[in-house]
Amino acid sequence: MKIIIFDASSLISIAINGLFEEFRGLKSVFPGKFIITNEVKKEAIENPLHSLRFQLEALKIKQLLDDKILELPESIGVNSSEISRRTQEFLDLSNSAFIGDGKDIHLIDLGEASCLALSEIATKKGIKNVSSVDERTTRMMIEKPENLKELLGKRMHANIRINYEKLKPFKDFKIIRSTELAYIAYKKKIIRVKGEDVLGAVLYGLKFNGASISDEEIAEMKRI
Repeated sequence: MKIIIFDASSLISIAINGLFEEFRGLKSVFPGKFIITNEVKKEAIENPLHSLRFQLEALKIKQLLDDKILELPESIGVNSSEISRRTQEFLDLSNSAFIGDGKDIHLIDLGEASCLALSEIATKKGIKNVSSVDERTTRMMIEKPENLKELLGKRMHANIRINYEKLKPFKDFKIIRSTELAYIAYKKKIIRVKGEDVLGAVLYGLKFNGASISDEEIAEMKRI
């Protein structure tokens, strides 16, 4: 079995850019399941349903869940209470791993932590998985902590220290962004929009609505 675990950040990027049909198309060619945790369900569906500004996107994401395009962890035999316990542990570790001026720096929230918790549990069960997270801080903490240290130092005008021991549980996670999913959709001819430089238009749409991707990365994707 294979799964992609979606954080709210990726789902919101897809929603804001109106890529629901493309998302359904990706699911149709993916040999596995698209999973969200209950924490992400709350962030991407339940809370926004009470906001006039985001209600439409929330309803569309809810429809993905109702149609079983998205599924909850129980569909792969994972108990939500098990995820919740590990989620809190990941929150405690990540939000005390970087210290600035003697104070712990808050890096990630409940949704991202729950995705990592589910990823770890799924891996232990022998389920191949990757997490789709657009949030830049989470990705950098996992993939390039030194770069995050430099970024935080510039933002906070402070000397940043890393407790590498607390980052050890994060080193093996596999992360992708909505932009990589969009690239796959383009290569598989799932994107419905026609016209010149459709790939660039989609990638920049995602970039300007929350996905962390550089102009250089977009140019490289277009070259491949």
